Amino acid sequence: MADRGDLPVIVAVDGSADSERALRWAGEAARLRSASLQVVHVWPYVTAVRVADDDGTGDPVLDELRAQPLAWSLPDVAFRSLSGLTDTQLPALGAEAQLLVLGSRGRGGFTGLLLGSNGMACAAQSACPVVVVPRPDRGGTRRGEDGERLPPDVPQVALGVDAAFDEPGAIGFALAEASRRGARLKVVSGYSWPLLMPPAFEYVTAYETGQREYEDALGTQLADALAPHRARHPEVGVQVELRNADAAGQLVAASQDSDLVVVARRRRRLPIGRRLGGVAHAVLLHAVCPIAVVPEEAQGPQEARSPEA
Repeated sequence: MADRGDLPVIVAVDGSADSERALRWAGEAARLRSASLQVVHVWPYVTAVRVADDDGTGDPVLDELRAQPLAWSLPDVAFRSLSGLTDTQLPALGAEAQLLVLGSRGRGGFTGLLLGSNGMACAAQSACPVVVVPRPDRGGTRRGEDGERLPPDVPQVALGVDAAFDEPGAIGFALAEASRRGARLKVVSGYSWPLLMPPAFEYVTAYETGQREYEDALGTQLADALAPHRARHPEVGVQVELRNADAAGQLVAASQDSDLVVVARRRRRLPIGRRLGGVAHAVLLHAVCPIAVVPEEAQGPQEARSPEA
């Protein structure tokens, strides 16, 4: 994959509190990457009174945002106004970004839902990693007096990895992000035991290998997958937890003490269209910290340049 280091961090806004929260997160992400920031508002329809310049002037959402102190503190920033279907326009922005950031919900959605359709569409389809910043009212969130989520006592990035698969995009992204933040990396991997194998239509338990031997084999495979990325970031402390437990549940629990949870997209290709893998879907719905969903092919600038990648 081409080096995305010269591309901006793009954040979608719509004037809601959720998008303002995403904008704050994106501004910090751009600063940590020494990248420019592009603030995009997508009009869900075109009206006769909608007139906006290339820099978004004339777009009331962006004009209001530019007048706020938050906008004055942003790094190298540009504003952009688009029109069309948001669940089509926003995922397409992934081709122009090194990171795409959204709030968990925007204006016009059902407040009882935990994640909007735009966030789900971007996570499933965007060419770059997508970060969804959840509301601070999810269960298990530690909040300050202002109602916003409190950061963990110790900076931490949590990474979900399936030990049976090679997921270099998510691993490389998580280690690079932990390095930028001066954080430790907690690697979470789950497996199921007894191991069920379908020879035809019936399931039988595989007793040939004991659980300890099976876990040791997975641990070795996981260590091998992590090794080249850990070599690029020796400054990052890494803790690995491999358990006979649901991976999504472990990651949601880890999100309570993390600045960011990283998962591989692992899309399921179905006749009705592309869908996220089950773990990514569950973490997007229930994690209490920002969630990064990384395409299988995604690599950060360091990983893209490395001959080992």
